[in-house]
Amino acid sequence: MNKRHPFNRWLIVGAFAACLAAPAGAQDAVKLISVGELSGGGATVGTNFKNGADLAIAEINAKGGILGKKIEVTHYDSQSNPGVARGLIQRAIDEKPYAILGPGFSGSVKVTAQLTSDAGIAQVMGGEAAELTRLGMKTLFRTSFGQQSSMPKIAAYLVDEVKVKSVSMVWVNNDFGKGGRDTLSKELQARGIKIAADISTEAGQVDFAADVAKVKAAGADAVFVYLNEEESARILKEIRKADIKVPLIGETTLLGQKVIELAGEAANGVRGHVGLTTDAPVPAIQEFRKTFVTRYNYVPDHNGIKGYLSIYMIKAASEKMGKLDAKGLPDALKNLTILASKEPGILMDVTIDENGDLDRDSFLGEVVHGKQQITKILPKLKK
Repeated sequence: MNKRHPFNRWLIVGAFAACLAAPAGAQDAVKLISVGELSGGGATVGTNFKNGADLAIAEINAKGGILGKKIEVTHYDSQSNPGVARGLIQRAIDEKPYAILGPGFSGSVKVTAQLTSDAGIAQVMGGEAAELTRLGMKTLFRTSFGQQSSMPKIAAYLVDEVKVKSVSMVWVNNDFGKGGRDTLSKELQARGIKIAADISTEAGQVDFAADVAKVKAAGADAVFVYLNEEESARILKEIRKADIKVPLIGETTLLGQKVIELAGEAANGVRGHVGLTTDAPVPAIQEFRKTFVTRYNYVPDHNGIKGYLSIYMIKAASEKMGKLDAKGLPDALKNLTILASKEPGILMDVTIDENGDLDRDSFLGEVVHGKQQITKILPKLKK
């Protein structure tokens, strides 16, 4: 009998990137390994990240690669399981790549970060939990805001623009959700905002009737929803069914393309902070969206942008060094400012700090008639 081992469920980059990459076994290729959620509950996250990375690789290889060397990438499927992700990261390290991409789930990043740190290999990942870049790892780099950057903006928005005095919080009980809940709770309490209900849900949860009943009973001025994509869509439908009229506030995911597609009319009116979005009024992002849709025939969410940016971050740091040095790459990424005027693939000016956190423009948005609309651009925190 042919038994399927989880580590055998890996995918090699699509034909278009393979054709552009250097020949197999070439010593002068830029070898990347991506570990992401290509199946399981995080498939939307991982597939978008993978496709964004592949698109960037195709673009860069078509222009001669990084410092004249073509990029090769191998994609491994973590199956949205932290244990599988850890095993695959170890496998990736054994293959001595130039850098490792992913995972997207914070819990999977948390259990793999020590491995890449010990190996001295840059890990450019999609996790947003605040604690990740506080773990003391010197090789971990974000592709989006951590919660310590995004949640203060959400709190300020709730106080200054929504004018709330109380908030109900609904969050997914994993590293991502708990990190967001803890960070936002602290920010709200510092501003004198009452947390009327603090509701934990489970990843993959289908029925939200009981949770929504708690939200309605709390009677808060607004509801903050911080779940994964599929669960976000389900709870939005349940909230509309319960005829809850108060503002529904989220952070990036709740206003994302996948949630809008799944929730339909229930997504209309959702508001919040958006760190990355293909609806941003930025010409470079609009061009990225157009190219992505042409290649993959769907509109990407913020995870697609994360994957795309991960490659251009590695490219910019390598060019800063002037050589391909895997051991030197983490230091080259730290305190690096990448200007879109010099590297258009980065889409927006960004600064990577000593801890691997990012500073760049972000947005306030609202879902109107089934489309995300950006209502305000928020500038970088540090000029």
